[in-house]
Amino acid sequence: MNGLAASLAEFSAMKADAAEFAGKADLMICPPATLIAQFAAAAKGSGLIVGGQDCHAKVSGAHTGDISAEMLADAGAAAVIVGHSERRTDHKETDAEVKGKALAAWRAGLTAIVCVGEQLSQREAGSTLSVVGGQLDGSLPDAGSSPVSANLVVARNLVVAYEPVWAIGTGLTPTPADVRAVHAFIRGKLTERYGAAGGGVRILYGGSVKPSNAGELLTIPDVNGALIGGASLKAADFLGIAAVYR
Repeated sequence: MNGLAASLAEFSAMKADAAEFAGKADLMICPPATLIAQFAAAAKGSGLIVGGQDCHAKVSGAHTGDISAEMLADAGAAAVIVGHSERRTDHKETDAEVKGKALAAWRAGLTAIVCVGEQLSQREAGSTLSVVGGQLDGSLPDAGSSPVSANLVVARNLVVAYEPVWAIGTGLTPTPADVRAVHAFIRGKLTERYGAAGGGVRILYGGSVKPSNAGELLTIPDVNGALIGGASLKAADFLGIAAVYR
């Protein structure tokens, strides 16, 4: 819940340098819904991708204040984040609800960025993998439930983001060994679920990623990118993280 029309200045600064990442990294900005159409219009021809932060599971209806995946697509979004830890915590979203939103994204032709991650108490209890595994089992849709082909869904219409909840906005980060272990576990779950196509699903790391630690975190095996929070509000920080792939 950050960003007003004046944020277009930061977006324009990102757009100015986006071309140098062509063929090296995909850069996506997920602004609040009020800015999606404006950002999508500004992004045309730049290589920058625009996504949404959440969607409702249904196409339309009496759900005042909610936004459907179709509405996001109509505004120019190409993807949507679902199951972010703040949605799971603040709005008590269940795995089943997250799965419904992921299916809605597929229905609208959007990429679903499905978030999973453990609380600090769960990590301290040694249950990180069981928590993340349960979220994956309950939140990821089956490939056959989409109107597009299984390979297209897995390779292009699904992204998983691992965000240890205790590391979001706190300045704390897991050790590289911890990140490697969880991402390897997620990769195993994806191939178990989708077969060989699961090897093509991008797994993002999210949790206090900044230019100073991006080089260490984003070069870990099975870390295919970052889900960036506060550092995405400033073009210099966002592009400083992306510079790992330059």
